[in-house]
Order: sequence, then C-alpha cells, then structure tokens
Amino acid sequence: MEQAKKMDEVVLATRKFAESMKKGRKVIANLSPLVEATENIALTKLEFWERLIRDEYSRHLVRKPSPFWAVLSEPVEIITWLDVFSWDGYKREKALRAVSGEAPNSFFLALALRRLNDWVPAVRSAAREQIPIIVSKTDPTTVAEALCATFQHWSSWGRVEDSDKSAMLDLIRRDEVVQALKKKLTESTCGPMTLLLTQFCRTTYFDKYLVEIADRSVQPAVRAKAYRSLLEGRMVWLEGRKWEWTDIRYCIGRLRAVVGERELTVSVPMKELIERGAEDRSPRVRRISAEYFIKCPEMFGEDVYEYANKFALDPSPSVADRGEFALKKLKFNS
Repeated sequence: MEQAKKMDEVVLATRKFAESMKKGRKVIANLSPLVEATENIALTKLEFWERLIRDEYSRHLVRKPSPFWAVLSEPVEIITWLDVFSWDGYKREKALRAVSGEAPNSFFLALALRRLNDWVPAVRSAAREQIPIIVSKTDPTTVAEALCATFQHWSSWGRVEDSDKSAMLDLIRRDEVVQALKKKLTESTCGPMTLLLTQFCRTTYFDKYLVEIADRSVQPAVRAKAYRSLLEGRMVWLEGRKWEWTDIRYCIGRLRAVVGERELTVSVPMKELIERGAEDRSPRVRRISAEYFIKCPEMFGEDVYEYANKFALDPSPSVADRGEFALKKLKFNS
C-alpha cells in the first residue's frame, strides 16, 4: 500500500514536470516536486524507479506537431537530470556533461552512479569525468546514501571496467564522505553493512577507524568483520563472480566467487583485540576472540587460565566449546 502511494506521487510529479517542459517555456521547468517525491524512496529498487520515471517522462514529453511558421520560435532543447537515464545514449552523455552542479538528492545521484555501468562506452566515460565534480559539490550525507546503494551491487556489474571501479573508489576520498559513511556503518540497524564495509575497505581510508567500527557498530556482523580483519591484518572482499565450466561436455558450470584482499595499514596488538572482543555483547564476536585465543594463548601470560575459563563459561555454546578446547590444550601442554 505504501509503495503504491509512493508510485502515484512519483508518477504525478513526473507528469507535471514533463508537461511544464512541453509548453515551450524559456524558463527551465521546476524539478522540485519530483525531487520531493523521490526524497524518501528506498534506494533498493533503483532499476524499477528509473524505468518508471523514464517511461512516464518520455510518454508525456511528446510534443504535438508545430505549424511550419512556428518552427523558428521553438525553444532550444533543455537538458535536465531526467536525461541522465534517458532511453537515448546521446542524451545520457549530454546530460552527464551538462549537469555539473549539486545532485538534487541521493536518488538522482545514485541513478547517475549507475551510468558507470552503462552499455554505451561514451556514457561511462562521461560519468567517470563528471560524477567526481557532482559529488564534490553535493552534501556528504547525500553522497553517502547514494554510495551505499551503489556499492551493494557493483560487484555484479558486468560492464564496469577497472577505470570505472577506480572512479567509484575515488569518490570516498573526501574526509567528510568517509565520516558520513562511517556513521552509516556504525549506526545502521539493518542492511548489508558488512558487505559495504568490505567494499569501502578496498581503500585505506577506513583503516584508522576499524577499531572504532569494531567497538561501536550496532550490527554484530559488522563488529565481527572489523575484529576479524584487524586480527588477520588484512581485508578481504568480493570482486565479483566468474563463470567456470565443471563439465563442458554437458554444458555444466557454476559461478565462482572471485575475492580480493590487501594488508591493513594499521596494526593493533592482538592481545588487546582479543580482550576487547571477549567483552563484546555478541557471541559472534566473542567466538572470534576465542578462536584467536586458542592460536596464541602464551601472550596472556599468567592470565591465560583466567581467559580460558572465561570463554569456557560463556553462555553461548559455540564460545564455550572453544573455551573448553583451550583448557584441554593448556592442560595437555603443561
């Protein structure tokens, strides 16, 4: 019911904007009703909303044939943000090169970011050149919302090239954007924040905040990923999926995950990380601390039995099992 209402609002605003463009005025039509209608749209179904607005806009923008004597009085073509996702590749390229100011909201910026996966190479090139300019003039919170919506899916983009990926990662360069993204990672109660953390950490911009993310994130999975990465000293992410044949005679194959990794630029003492993780409220994080405690109990010195018993008495069975294993290992080695 709520989505149907939002669809009606977006369709109505798109029609009004198209009608105002069609009247042949020399003043640029007001996009604000459509910006307001798309302000609170969840950026999870961008392809659906893009197609809906594009169809409505192109359908109601059709002009009636003009008399031959009125041709000279026709206004010049006006390029708007809606042309960024036009059916016409030439218009998409022209629009990207024309709209170099602040993005109206995160919805329109996310649709512009999708042009980095456009099927027309010239459009992708225009996006690489112009999107950094748009982002530099846009509010960091708006940029963070659009980047989160985009980085969720970009590993599945089939046309994106290394230069397009580099352009995307360079958008995180501004410290204000990093802070806005860090706030999203630590304060979001739902959503694929763990996936986003790994994608953002392809760069080194978040390395110095990983301890803070491990301590303060609301989602246990995010804290667990941050702790594990710090303990391993590296970040691992999903690059994409590549098709491989398992039996080409029968055309049988599967998609294989392709991962990338890099070493972190920060180093935190392992003992300190294990102690922090052992106090976490989530068994998922405490289990990781128990795993690494088993690997190097000697660093705890006289407190080794205290921590082994602490893990063994944990209310979570998975953590307690590891604590009991650590006790058996200590008794065997003693």
